[in-house]
Amino acid sequence: MFKNLFRKRVPIFKKRDRETWKQIRATLREAGVKGVRSGHYLQETVMGGGCGAKLDPRDFGGRGRIDRDIYWVEVLPEDEKRVRELLRRNGIVPVVEENVLQDAALRKRPPDESARL
Repeated sequence: MFKNLFRKRVPIFKKRDRETWKQIRATLREAGVKGVRSGHYLQETVMGGGCGAKLDPRDFGGRGRIDRDIYWVEVLPEDEKRVRELLRRNGIVPVVEENVLQDAALRKRPPDESARL
């Protein structure tokens, strides 16, 4: 029951993309892949809203709350190849963005230009 609890896992998806994250989880669940871990987190600092309630003022626009969470999926190392092939056959491309918290303008520049900033 607990044999996969403390085993090392390999990240196959880490991105701000809730829909793809849901598709990956559903596909792996249907295929019966064991030892999958997934979740999401917010790793931005929240600007003070002025009232001390730590409310993010960006969430009160015309379209409501913006999803800023980072979604991730990890699998056991021996299942990585099989899982990637399974996802590819279902038309899902898993992406691991290491610089997901970096400013978008800096991500799109070549590395030598961003070093000068």
